[in-house]
Amino acid sequence: MAERDVRDAIGEALYGLAILAVRNGPRDISLTAASTLSTLHRTGPRRLTDLAMIQGVTQPSMSVLVTGLEQAGLVERRPDPSDRRVVLVALTEAGAGYIRARRRAGAEAFADLIDKLPDDEAATLAAAVPALSRLRELDSDRRAAAADHPPTAGPGAPE
Repeated sequence: MAERDVRDAIGEALYGLAILAVRNGPRDISLTAASTLSTLHRTGPRRLTDLAMIQGVTQPSMSVLVTGLEQAGLVERRPDPSDRRVVLVALTEAGAGYIRARRRAGAEAFADLIDKLPDDEAATLAAAVPALSRLRELDSDRRAAAADHPPTAGPGAPE
């Protein structure tokens, strides 16, 4: 199989697993809300504008989402210690517990499927764990960089 074909096959397999995780995951909050909580869990408190950029939504939409998460006790707004004029969104202990439980349930669902694989296929997956973890880190880094350096308006774009 050519290198490009192998990359495409891996990409399709990973995408299929992502769809499986979404389909079988809890539906008590939106995917954007869950992703926002996960971002806060990984990166710590963030500005609302950063969260909007990372999630690919508008700032007003993120404000509404954060308000709902705040009312549910999963996040809180707090002043930035380095600039009291800035408000940061931070995960509460309840929010951190929610994300840990959600991840644990998702991991257990995949573990149940992995238990059904032959030993050699399970071992192949185990050998791939470092690369899979690195893919996740790369995506997290890409999202954080996008939030830290939002795109600038090009020629003719509204300011």
